[in-house]
Amino acid sequence: METQEASGSEDCPFCEIASNKSDTEILLSDDELLCFRDLKPGATHHYLVVPRTHIASCKALQAVDIPLVERMVQMGWRTLEKNKVSDLDDVRMGFHVPPFSSVPHLHLHTLAPASKMNFKSQLHYGPRSHWFITVDKVLTQLKTRGRVN
Repeated sequence: METQEASGSEDCPFCEIASNKSDTEILLSDDELLCFRDLKPGATHHYLVVPRTHIASCKALQAVDIPLVERMVQMGWRTLEKNKVSDLDDVRMGFHVPPFSSVPHLHLHTLAPASKMNFKSQLHYGPRSHWFITVDKVLTQLKTRGRVN
């Protein structure tokens, strides 16, 4: 996996947020990850879980990164619970596949309620989107192939 410290990626907006060089409200954080609201929400609850270390995209992940992705998912669930999302069965979590990533820094989209996303959001994050891959599919590919296709 190609990584660099967040402080070394000056032109990456998510590295700026991770380095506390932004006024973005952090909803949850730990030594490895942080979570904040998406600036252009695709659902009532739309959060981004980002590693503090710069990783370009889900395509840069390898089998060794499975625990990282699992921790990202756990933070996504905790954020939904903290924000009192009542239907945890109506959630979509996943990544945009390059070149369709708006920011070239790995970020897990956590959206709820998924069933209430509008047409445009369905194109970007829905089950028929060609440029959105669910976290379950990412984890399956990492476990079986060691990489994301």
